[in-house]
Formats: sequence, C-alpha cells, structure tokens
Amino acid sequence: MRTLENTMVDDRDLLLLDRVGTVTQALRNEVAKRIVGQEAVVGGLLTALLANGHVLLVGVPGLAKTLLVSTLADALDLEFGRVQFTPDLMPTDITGTEVIEEDRTSGRRVFRFVRGPIFANVVLADEINRAPPKTQAALLQAMQERAVTASGETMRLAPPFFVLATQNPIEQEGTYPLPEAQLDRFMLELRIGYPDQREEEEIAMRTTGADDGLISPVVAAGELIELQNLVRRVPASPALISFAVRLARATRPSPDAPAVTGKYVSWGAGPRASQFLVLGAKARAAMNGEAMPSIDDVSAVAADVLAHRLVLNFEAEADGRGTHDIISELLEESRLWR
Repeated sequence: MRTLENTMVDDRDLLLLDRVGTVTQALRNEVAKRIVGQEAVVGGLLTALLANGHVLLVGVPGLAKTLLVSTLADALDLEFGRVQFTPDLMPTDITGTEVIEEDRTSGRRVFRFVRGPIFANVVLADEINRAPPKTQAALLQAMQERAVTASGETMRLAPPFFVLATQNPIEQEGTYPLPEAQLDRFMLELRIGYPDQREEEEIAMRTTGADDGLISPVVAAGELIELQNLVRRVPASPALISFAVRLARATRPSPDAPAVTGKYVSWGAGPRASQFLVLGAKARAAMNGEAMPSIDDVSAVAADVLAHRLVLNFEAEADGRGTHDIISELLEESRLWR
C-alpha cells in the first residue's frame, strides 16, 4: 500500500490512475487530428466518458458537432451507431423491430427481432430535437437502465454505453423541445462556440486539403470499463459531498434558497445533479492524476451539470438572465460555504 494525496491506494489503482491520464491525453491527440480547438468541450466529453454519463452537445450548424462525436468514436475501439433524428422517425427505428422470416426447410414463419442502432457502445443521436417526444422517449430506458424492452423482452445493452446527442439551439422550425425527463438523463450539456480567427484559418486549411486525419483507436471496451470502475472507486470526502449537494439544492426555489434562485428559478436541479457533480469531480481528478477530487473539481463541472436542469421564470427572460448567469452567481456565493 502507498499513500497518494492522503488517500490509501493499492499499486494496481496507482497504475490505473496513471493509465487514465495516458488514455485521455491520447484521445485528445487523436481528436485534435480532425477538430481544431474546442479543448474544453473535448475535456467535457472525456469527463462524461470516464464517469459513464451521456452528453448533450449544443451549438449552431457548422461547428463540427457531428464530426467531433464520430471522431471520438473512431478513437474508441467500440461499436458506433448513428441515428439521424427527423420528424417522421419512429421509436422502432431506434430500438429495433420484429420481422417475419420463413424457414426454407420447414416453411414455417417465425418472428425475429432486428436490433436497432441503440445496440451499440457509442450512439450518436444527431439533431435529437427534430423528433417528437414519442420518439425521443425511446432513449429513456436505454440511457437510464442500459436496457431496451421490445416485444415483452428486456435486453441488456453491452457496456460501455454512451449516448452523445447534438442539438441546434437557434432553429425552431420543425423541432420539439426535449422533455425535462430526457434532459435530466444527460450528465453534461456542452455548448460549442465559434472558433477564433486563428482556429478558423486552421480549419479552412485542413478541410480543403487532401489529408483527412486518420484516427487510430486508443482504448477498447474492456479497458475503458476498468477505468470507469476506477473513477467510481476514487474517494470523495464528506466535505466535497456536502458541497455538491448544497450547490444542487441551492438551485431549487425555497425559503432558504439564495436570492438569485428565488428571483429567477421556477424549478431547480434534482438529486441526479448531485450525483453527477460528484462523479464529474472524480473523473476530472482522475484525468489530472489526482487520487482524490477537490471542491474546485466540483465547481469546474458545475455549469455543464446544472445548466440544462434549471427552468427559469419570465422575470429571468425579461432581465436577460440565462442559466449560466444563475450558476455563476451561485458559484460565487458558494465560496462562502467552504
């Protein structure tokens, strides 16, 4: 046994902790072959990957959201499935459907279940808000329970299972808002912004040349599951747990809530947010080679965990306040809790 950051960790865990840093850096390097910049977004994707959580990518068209997901999938030696969400997409187009087959020897007809794209390790739900709620709901059981029920049979999804959804925030024609239950199942909401001029010049140069950036797989399913289990074993202090829970509870309107919450928030984050704050902090610490997360790690993932879980009122809209503004104020106030 050895001591690392005041936490007792066995030699195997120490080696795995080193491996987390090696794997995540290698994944960053592979993604950078095709994606220019967006380091924070890539870091968020890797955080969710290690924490075994799902991610919603939000950004205007042309910011390489789909390319980012497909590139990450190429860098993972995992099965990849893509669903292009459209208004006429049906739930069975995602989960799968039964077909009738005829046995050529006996002439009997039998039903056979044909699995849909949800039966993959990495699933891209492209433009998820273009399908109606009935179709979006096909993802709910898979995202929460890692299982699909069809024709009265519940089938487990092979781990690891990772849903990456993209959404265009500015287009309203032919779109359907994601239900709160759907949003809550995403560990992180990552917003992709425009590149700066230097990055955009690099993008223009790369994408108009002959080199398409060949991606090499970095990690296979077995090792990734092992690293995810390590993140779960990373210890979190009672003080960190208390901070994460208090931060999540501070988003809920109540007589004891911070003033900014009482003024602008209709509904706050639920208990799943507390869980994801702790898991995100653990994953972030492991990526940095730390054997124990700090409160700063919780603060670093707070906006991505909480933003899509807050429902603001009309007063917030009138004052031009968004969810990230509210979270920034809560994080500033949280300095007094430490």
